[in-house]
Amino acid sequence: MNRFNFGKRSLEDRSGNTTAVPSMEVPRESMTGNINHNVQDLEKGHGSTTNKIPHVTFRTIIMATLVAMGGFIFGYDTGQISGFLEMRVFLEMFGEQTEVTDKHPFGYYFTNVRSGLIVGLLSIGTLIGCLIAGPLANKYGRRACIPPWCLVFCIGVVIQMAVGDGMWVGIVMGRWVAGLGVGALSVLVPLYMAETSPVPVRGAVISCYQLFITIGIFTADCINYGTESRTDTGSYRIPMGIGYIWALILGIGILFLPESPRHDWNHGQSTKARTTMAKFYGLPETHLMIQNETEEIQRVIEATQGDHPWYEAITGPRMFYRVALAMALQMLQQLTGANYFFYYGTSIFAGVGIDNSYVTAMILGGVNVGATFLGVYMARHFRRRESLFIAALWQFTCFMIFASVGQFLFKDAPEGSSTAKTAGTVMIVFACFFIVGFATTWGPLVWACISEMFPYRYRAVAMAFATSANWFWNFMLAFFTPFITGDIQFAYGYVFAGCNLAAFAVVYFFLIESSGKTLEEVDAMYLLHVNPIKSGKFQFDEETRRSIGGGGLGTDAMHLQGRGRKITKMNEAGEGGVLHKEGLDTEGMASRPDGYPNVTDVSNGSHPVTSAGANGRA
Repeated sequence: MNRFNFGKRSLEDRSGNTTAVPSMEVPRESMTGNINHNVQDLEKGHGSTTNKIPHVTFRTIIMATLVAMGGFIFGYDTGQISGFLEMRVFLEMFGEQTEVTDKHPFGYYFTNVRSGLIVGLLSIGTLIGCLIAGPLANKYGRRACIPPWCLVFCIGVVIQMAVGDGMWVGIVMGRWVAGLGVGALSVLVPLYMAETSPVPVRGAVISCYQLFITIGIFTADCINYGTESRTDTGSYRIPMGIGYIWALILGIGILFLPESPRHDWNHGQSTKARTTMAKFYGLPETHLMIQNETEEIQRVIEATQGDHPWYEAITGPRMFYRVALAMALQMLQQLTGANYFFYYGTSIFAGVGIDNSYVTAMILGGVNVGATFLGVYMARHFRRRESLFIAALWQFTCFMIFASVGQFLFKDAPEGSSTAKTAGTVMIVFACFFIVGFATTWGPLVWACISEMFPYRYRAVAMAFATSANWFWNFMLAFFTPFITGDIQFAYGYVFAGCNLAAFAVVYFFLIESSGKTLEEVDAMYLLHVNPIKSGKFQFDEETRRSIGGGGLGTDAMHLQGRGRKITKMNEAGEGGVLHKEGLDTEGMASRPDGYPNVTDVSNGSHPVTSAGANGRA
């Protein structure tokens, strides 16, 4: 790896360890569990306190459990609406009257437009909420913004519970308002987790967001099962009202937690930030791990000072590629087909022959929860790329079987026949197999991937863009699924099978492996155009590793200015910067006989190597 060495002159003005990155990362040993070895390396030559790092503190467990209620709120709302569409009282209150038939046993039904709007308007609210939440969180703080958005969600629940007979538009608008809160929390919760949790457990903590989504879905399925037989409005109003509990737990509980250390440090409260960090680590403030991370935080703050317009998250160095990739991953997370089961699972399996389709929804929800626990483990112990593209092929296979059995056997089989029962059982089994694959990989790992690929400078805005793609496609599926299934029925599964093949291609050819790497190492790999297919085995040599972050190789170390179609390092103190033009692949860095990368030094060695980053180019 000597071909990746950078000249010593480029590192003279930024010496020292670069063991931390903007989100408080440490060397890769800590990501793979060899924490004590890492601490021993830090202890050499220093007199600071060097206690061993606890694997996890009780304070971190409480934080993860409490803050992940933001995911629980979304999951609970997703699960309950699936059950409402089949409840007799809900149908009589907000549906349209028709003749009593086998398809409409209560004499009421929802048109495709009405059911699509009732389910999908939540996603329009979440799309708006997530775009608003990022800038507000940067200004007022992650923690400070969470209670107001919980209140917004509660207002949406009030609207839904207050509407009367026939006022289905009120249900739709109430879900839109509730969606504002859910969408904002979908940005704030992962951000707070990433900036507060200790490095050794950060991946697992962030994955708890997806875990609590699945627990929320399962809880809603169970409550729907308990209330659906009621003959009054309590059948749907009780599950709605219980939603208050989760919002109150999060909105009030977060007040007893500190603001994220990074936000405090960025607003001049370094002492408070250091204390918070030490408490979550379970270490004294004088510990070398704490000292190294806080020093790196300060270096990043100094490098990122000034105004950065939102569009820099797209025009910055290799940012268009990363934002587009993150949005594609979030889109494909929806298009894998998981929410096809969770939004309309009760309706889908009402015709499978199960006496109570709510039981089937509980089965799917239980499988989802159990598998996601395994997903949290995998987020810490397995590579992201391999887990995602293998799971995409698995999910493709499951949907091919599900769609084929449903379309060619179950659809035309006489109700109650052995063919219908056998085919229906096969469909439920492969739906469960699909959910196992999704819950262990595409559910939690996509959130981990998008939180790792962006530098601190652009993280909030870039994650808002990515999350908005998730919510947009969430709405598209929720609204149009009734129309599509009405026309092509179970052949809809072939659409999701094709999307899973596309997901395989996107991950295999474009996603750089980020497990076991610090956030700044991941940033450097994108800047250096590391081949994604070979990125799992990619390693930096030690001198190049020292140049990352504080040494100048990294987006957050750049002082940028526009230059036509390029983003370049600004002149500092009247001197030119070192211009590193993007577009190089990793092999190209060995083109010079001295092994140095192809850079142009216009500063006489007084500035570190930086990237010229193409404006919106991959």
